[in-house]
Amino acid sequence: MSSSTLRVRVARKTEEAQDICSFELVSADGSTLPAFSAGSHVDVRVPGDAGVITRQYSLCNDPSEDHRYLIGVLKDPAPRGGSPPIHEQVGEGDVLESSAPRNHFPLAHEARRSLLLAGGIGVTPVLCMAERLAVAGSDFEMHYCARSRERTAFVDRIQRSSFAGRVRFHFDDGEDAQKLDIPALLREPQPGTHLYVCGPKGFMDAVLAAARAQGWPEAQLHYEFFSAEPVKSDTDGSFEVKLASSGKLVVVPKDKTVVEALAAAGVEVQTSCEQGVCGTCLTRVLEGEPEHRDLYLTPEEQAANDQFLPCCSRSRSPCLVLDL
Repeated sequence: MSSSTLRVRVARKTEEAQDICSFELVSADGSTLPAFSAGSHVDVRVPGDAGVITRQYSLCNDPSEDHRYLIGVLKDPAPRGGSPPIHEQVGEGDVLESSAPRNHFPLAHEARRSLLLAGGIGVTPVLCMAERLAVAGSDFEMHYCARSRERTAFVDRIQRSSFAGRVRFHFDDGEDAQKLDIPALLREPQPGTHLYVCGPKGFMDAVLAAARAQGWPEAQLHYEFFSAEPVKSDTDGSFEVKLASSGKLVVVPKDKTVVEALAAAGVEVQTSCEQGVCGTCLTRVLEGEPEHRDLYLTPEEQAANDQFLPCCSRSRSPCLVLDL
């Protein structure tokens, strides 16, 4: 366990909605926890039948609290990662390992107005944002989409809040009139209005595509993906990566990621999600053209081709020179 790893105890496990539980994590030794800001997440090591895996969970409690972290977890029946183990095998009193909070999804403090869109379990960071904006007296509006009322977490908490009148609920199984019309909502981008979206990939793709089609500036779009399906192609081939510090060449076979090939050569790159979502393994590219397959970099950042995520992305050129 590294010095930056936290030992946390599950103080409370609560069923928030159908297939969604919240876990209140406190320091195992009773000390205060590292501070965080709205939009932050922690990496939690979750024990399971296939061994310990690390998954990211957004924090959804008040950032002013230094005694606990609150996460919400969806029980996915067929996930890539760790939701069934934490639902089924982790209970109150259990001790887990967690990273300190990190924030790849922060609020833009220069925003004059914020538009918050949450889909399903994506409400966790968005709810934290709404509460922070309300405390700051900022102008915002929140839309919360879910499959049904039974699968909508934290409803009571929202309805008891001071900003309840700024939140609109949209249910897939409800009347058409209450469903979210994404193109209409995003029809007219306004200067100073920032859009935040988190939820299932299909929901986020629809929101971001609509915003970009309507001319929203990329700097006003903020998003965080929870997971991504691995992208593989029958045309994937091998290529080389060169370490700028030593000149060492490492061959990346067609069936291995850059991270896996580097690890086999004795070069460790820090990773977390291993899906191109979190940005932990972000690496500078000094020469060559990456083939981006991540969901972390913006289209403009990808087009610059000066960085990539080696956990999932590959190369269009025979060799990439990496700042390693």
